[in-house]
Amino acid sequence: MLRAVVVRELRLAARRPADALSGLAFFLMVGSLFPLALGPDSVLLRQIAPGVVWVAALLAVLLGQHRLFEGDHADGSLEQWLLAPAPLPLLVGVKVGAQWLVGTLPLLLATPLLGWQYGLGEEVMGVLLLSLALGTPSLCVLAALGAALTLGLRGALLLVLVVLPLSVPILIFGSHAVTQSLLGLPAAPALNLLGACLCLALLAGPWAIAAALRLALE
Repeated sequence: MLRAVVVRELRLAARRPADALSGLAFFLMVGSLFPLALGPDSVLLRQIAPGVVWVAALLAVLLGQHRLFEGDHADGSLEQWLLAPAPLPLLVGVKVGAQWLVGTLPLLLATPLLGWQYGLGEEVMGVLLLSLALGTPSLCVLAALGAALTLGLRGALLLVLVVLPLSVPILIFGSHAVTQSLLGLPAAPALNLLGACLCLALLAGPWAIAAALRLALE
């Protein structure tokens, strides 16, 4: 059943590539606007690069997440999940993981394009990619929690209001790791904190999302 959930998510993404690639297009567009607007000041671009890339990644993750469970709710899949032999938190975790593969992994693959625009070196680029690899799964879990809490409500503003305060520590740790690397300082402490946030999200996130879905279905 877990494999069926993953296959279903991949097939939906293949049938609607615009939904899957909209986050990538938004990420590249937002990240590319700042070098065009600020000009060729390499020092300034390197200073703002960590914050810009991380904010763009957060907004790209949140884009369209309010519809994460709407299709499953409309066709009765969520009710079937409640009756399935597999635990609901495990099914939810598999769905969020599949969504990360489809919608967020392309952001990591496109990050070097933005890094070159901001004049980031190879070492800094590696820290940026590692921080995004550790931080974006946590953002996806938080976005899924917001989608579950706002299931059945119209509009995405409430989801943004729920998720943004919770994502502030991840943004701080992620951008701080890249900034430390730019200054020639060790980025390991900030990366370790991102890893701790990821462990917490993986352990507690699926259970919280499952509880929110049960409340929405009652």
